[in-house]
Amino acid sequence: MTRSVILPFPQPAAARPILSQQPTEASRNAWAEAFRRVRGETEKRAAHLSAEDQIVQSMEDASPTKWHRAHVTWFFEQFLLVPNDPDYKIFDERFPFLFNSYYVAAGPRHARPQRGLITRPNGADVAGYRAHVDAAVEKLIATVAGDKAADVFSILEIGLHHEQQHQELLITDILHAFAQNPTDPVYDAHWRLPVTEQSLRSYVDVPHGIHAVGHDGDGFCFDNELPFHDELIPNMRIARNLVTNGEWIEFIEAGGYTTPSFWLSEGWTAVQNGGWDAPGYWRLQDGANGAGWHSMTLAGLKPVDAASPVMHVSYYEAEAFARFAGKHLPSEAEWEVSARAGLIADAFGVAWQWTRSAYLPYPGYRAAEGALGEYNGKFMISQMVLRGSSLATPEHHDRISYRNFFYPPARWQFTGVRLAEFN
Repeated sequence: MTRSVILPFPQPAAARPILSQQPTEASRNAWAEAFRRVRGETEKRAAHLSAEDQIVQSMEDASPTKWHRAHVTWFFEQFLLVPNDPDYKIFDERFPFLFNSYYVAAGPRHARPQRGLITRPNGADVAGYRAHVDAAVEKLIATVAGDKAADVFSILEIGLHHEQQHQELLITDILHAFAQNPTDPVYDAHWRLPVTEQSLRSYVDVPHGIHAVGHDGDGFCFDNELPFHDELIPNMRIARNLVTNGEWIEFIEAGGYTTPSFWLSEGWTAVQNGGWDAPGYWRLQDGANGAGWHSMTLAGLKPVDAASPVMHVSYYEAEAFARFAGKHLPSEAEWEVSARAGLIADAFGVAWQWTRSAYLPYPGYRAAEGALGEYNGKFMISQMVLRGSSLATPEHHDRISYRNFFYPPARWQFTGVRLAEFN
C-alpha cells in the first residue's frame, strides 16, 4: 500500500480572521479541498476490498470496513450538520443507532461485537450515505456565516482527523481478518515495507533535566496532548533504531516465550491463554513455499525480513523483550524529548512504539464539553501509550506530541519496540 499524500488542513493561524468576519473564499476552498482529500482517501483504501471483505468483523476489537466508512460519515452528520444546518435532512433515521460508536451523549448504539452482522444497509446504501453527507458538508463550508464559521471549521477539523484515525483502523482491521483466512488473501499486491534506517545500531544520550512536553503549536491536536507541561528526564540513553525481526528471532530461540521470568504476570497469562510463540501473524513454515518464519502482510504471506523492524507485538511482549535484552521501554516523555532532538530514526511511518507510560491525563487536563468530550478522556484507564506513527497512518496525521493508546494485550496494530537504558 502506498501512503497517499493529503494536504495539511488549514491551521488556526490562517483561519483566525473568520472569528470576527466572513471567511474568505480562499479559506473556504482550502477546507473543501481538505475535506475531499480525506474522504477520498477512505474510499481509496476501501477500493481494494470486495463487498464481502467489507462486511467481515474478525474480532470484537475490529470493525468491518463498511462500518468504518459509515461511522465517520455519521460523525460529520451528528456533530457538524445537524447542529449547524437547519435545512439538513437525516439520510436514514436508522443509521445513528447502527453507526454511533461510543458516544453515550449522542444516543443508543448497536453493540460493538455485532457490527459484522449488519449485512444491510449494504455497501451501496453506505456509498449513498457518504455522498449525501459529502454534498451537505461542502454546501455548509461554502455558505456558513462568519458568526458560526469558527465553530463549524473547528468541528470539521476534528472530523477530518477522526476519519484519518479510522483510515488506519480500516487497514489494520482487514489485515486481521485476512490473517484468519487459510488462503492468505492479498490486500494490495504492490504493497511494500517502508524503507527503514538499518545502519545505526547504537544508543544515544537523551538530554536530562526538565523538559516541556505536549502540544505547543498553533496547529491541530487532540485534547489528550494538552496542556504543554514540564517533565523530568533522568540520565538515560535511547536506541537510535527500532528492534528488528532478527533480534526478535534471537529472543524466540533463547526461550523468550517459554521463560516466565521475562514476563509480567498478566503478560505470562496472555502467552499461556493465547498460545503465543511469536509476534502476531507470524507462522513457522516448512514446505514447498519456503522454510522459516513467515508473516501475514498487506501483500499476503511473506518471509520475515530479519533486518526490518518487528511489528504486531503487544505491550506485554515489548516489556518481556526489554527484560530479555537487559533494557527497558522509554517513557512517553523520554520518547518525545528524543524525537524533538532528532535522536531517533524511524520515529514515524513504520511502527507505533510502545512506551512504559500508562495512558493518563496530563497535569491540568480538561476534557471538552459535550459529546465530543468523550473522545479521549474517558479511556484514560488500563491502557498504555504508544508514540510515533505506522505505515498505515495517513500522511499529515503524525506529530511528535501525538498520544496513541491501546490495551497491553493488543497486537493487531502495527506496533513495534524501541529500547532505552539508564546511564
